[in-house]
Amino acid sequence: MDTPSLPSARTSVPGTQAIARAAHLLRLVTAAGTDGAAVGELAVRADLTRPTAHRVLSALRQEGLVDRDETTGRWLPGPELYLMGTVAASRFDITALARDIVRSLAVRTEESAFLSVRRGDETVCLVREDGSFPIRSFVLSEGVRFPLGVASAGLAILAFLPPDEVDAYLERHGELPERWGSAHSPARLRTRVADTKARGYAVNPGLIVEGSWGLGAAVFTRTGEPQWALSLTGVEFRFSGDRLAELGRILLAHAHQLSTRIGGR
Repeated sequence: MDTPSLPSARTSVPGTQAIARAAHLLRLVTAAGTDGAAVGELAVRADLTRPTAHRVLSALRQEGLVDRDETTGRWLPGPELYLMGTVAASRFDITALARDIVRSLAVRTEESAFLSVRRGDETVCLVREDGSFPIRSFVLSEGVRFPLGVASAGLAILAFLPPDEVDAYLERHGELPERWGSAHSPARLRTRVADTKARGYAVNPGLIVEGSWGLGAAVFTRTGEPQWALSLTGVEFRFSGDRLAELGRILLAHAHQLSTRIGGR
């Protein structure tokens, strides 16, 4: 699967354009995973010229934040990111708390189950557990990012944000219909947000890859903020009729279990 394109870097503080560019390239490199990405691909996705992208990547490489495969020329996450991540994990990572719940979700449903975290205007997949059903969807895997409202996990989180935050998000991201299709226009996203709130969980009826369906349920912090999501993906015929409702009930039960566990830690 191609690495999803991420929104262009935005400079929110005057004079910080170089930092914004570097941070955006870091996110793109990590989103590419272990396969890495060519400088040309990264330049296009970051909306930079190739020389500028190469210059920023070279500076990041000097700091150990990215690395370059000398055989393929592709750029990869660097060792300093790992070291920083191990420190940050003590504050932000809930994978140890969640892994058995994600595994239980995969076993109960026989589908692929995931834990994703909200990071700004995106979700990032942290954990994937495959169920026993042999036909699987590979839209989502560890490290893959999607804008809120695109994959089922991000739609579940978006739906339970305060209305003013939803409005502000849609205003910031007028590019969603062009990048992800007309189903992601503001009007249609608002309808899907409302449906998600009423149902309790999000449904993605093959909007990213035709025939690949997803369900997502928000997981909340102790103070009630939707910070994570559990989700399921699978082929369309496995997500229809009464089975869809049963999958939704199982998903919500597991999401509630994880929210309770997070609240009590």
